[in-house]
Amino acid sequence: MSKTGTVTSKPGGMRSEAVRAPSLWLTALLLIAFAVLVALGVWQIERRAWKLALIDRVEQRVHAPAQPVPAPASWPTISAASDEYRHVSVSGRFLHDRETLVQAVTEEGPGYWVLTPLKSSDGTLVLVNRGFVPPERRDASTRRGGNPDGEVEITGLLRMTEPKGGFLRDNAPQHNRWYSRDVAAIAAARGLHNVAPFFVDADAGSQIADGPIGGLTVIRFPNNHLIYALTWFALAFMLAGKFFVTFGGGLFRRQRFVHEKAGGSDAAARRTGSDAGTIVEPT
Repeated sequence: MSKTGTVTSKPGGMRSEAVRAPSLWLTALLLIAFAVLVALGVWQIERRAWKLALIDRVEQRVHAPAQPVPAPASWPTISAASDEYRHVSVSGRFLHDRETLVQAVTEEGPGYWVLTPLKSSDGTLVLVNRGFVPPERRDASTRRGGNPDGEVEITGLLRMTEPKGGFLRDNAPQHNRWYSRDVAAIAAARGLHNVAPFFVDADAGSQIADGPIGGLTVIRFPNNHLIYALTWFALAFMLAGKFFVTFGGGLFRRQRFVHEKAGGSDAAARRTGSDAGTIVEPT
């Protein structure tokens, strides 16, 4: 295939030839792509601002003095945005015979979280993640010394229930296999009632000798939004640059003048076999 363009001879050895201009549909498509890339970059900038604000709020909650765990009247309004990682305290007696082991991988290695119901004086229950135990201490009989019978006070971080199971694994209550701390499912499996819709990660200060290892809560919020934003903006810039390099001349003028030596136009006409001065451009 070849594309022809009209050449007009000018006095003084100058000739003009048509310059390509982008089609309307191609221009519209490129403009839409550019707008989408810029919008994605702006969205990532907004996400970064939101993430930084979230990290700041969580840091303030974690390091604030412990406050009493939310009362039952406020349970329906508990949310991750306003309450997760609040530093709280709760007192009562552990129901060790109703504990649940949830598979975990921590800085101590693989093992289990020990979730034990704590019954308050008003009869309400709060699931407490007492901490981590390795596989060899899975059986409660191996840590009887760490299971107090009397009233205790626990401080820790309020955490939201995890109802969707673990990574690529669903909880199997019928087989007593747990991969996430699903409060409602655990309460149902253990026959518990009047249970708070959240659980508490006990901190290191609440650890009892010979009991689970507390204070292993990992608070980490990935924040790569600036990198993503710069990537989208760079792609938009590259797209715009390629467009103007390829079609910039055609956008501002439809003719360009090329200097030729004397007789150049006649020679071009003879090569193309046309007295009209048509040239052949490969596509």
